[in-house]
Amino acid sequence: MLEILTSAALTPRHGFFTRKGGASSGIFAGLNCGSGSSDLAEIVAINRGRVAEAMGLAPEALAGVHQVHSADVLSLTAPPEPKPRADAMVTATPGIGLAVLTADCQPVLFADAEAGVIGAAHAGWRGAKDGVLEATVAAMEALGARRAAIAAVIGPTISQAAYEVGPEFFESFTDDDPETRRFFAGGRNGRMMFDLPAFGLWRLREAGVGHAEWTRHCTYSDPERFYSFRRTTHAGEADYGRLISVIRL
Repeated sequence: MLEILTSAALTPRHGFFTRKGGASSGIFAGLNCGSGSSDLAEIVAINRGRVAEAMGLAPEALAGVHQVHSADVLSLTAPPEPKPRADAMVTATPGIGLAVLTADCQPVLFADAEAGVIGAAHAGWRGAKDGVLEATVAAMEALGARRAAIAAVIGPTISQAAYEVGPEFFESFTDDDPETRRFFAGGRNGRMMFDLPAFGLWRLREAGVGHAEWTRHCTYSDPERFYSFRRTTHAGEADYGRLISVIRL
């Protein structure tokens, strides 16, 4: 059985899918939807088919991009093929599932239900710092959305307790904006702990969205439900699965 996390703040059909209910095995066990992983392509296709069915879509209606940790956003009227390099998508076209893949980075789903405009963003620290969330909101506005009517929900992502960073990382934020100091706490041996979802929420609220929330699920700390790049790295595993998050009109 698939496990699909949702938010009452988003009225269009959507889901932050956990790793439960998939066909993958081994280190990918569960619902690995990452075609960029070394998992068997036919198994990933089965998993993505299950996701599409759960969203009431044909598999080819799942729109995705080649994610590169950028602030680039695509405005879609149909799923793009081949996948362009970008990290967010918006649409006002019914029947398209905007899908982003994550394994610690923030999956962010957006909707202005009244205007009939939705968005989805892959927002790791670099993309969030460079403005992918604000760019998604601006692209939604271009399709008729109003900032004050947009709800944005951050799905399962790595929490501050699991996100240790070095002084160079800290300085890259605070040199740009001293106010970002609030998203760091002291760690061990001169290291810092970064609060990625709090940073994402701050950027969303500063952008003027009407509602912003995090589902409060940590990818690193719950291996039964979530894939995690950092946990895989710490475990010395060769590869990792990718979670999928989808929204559609």
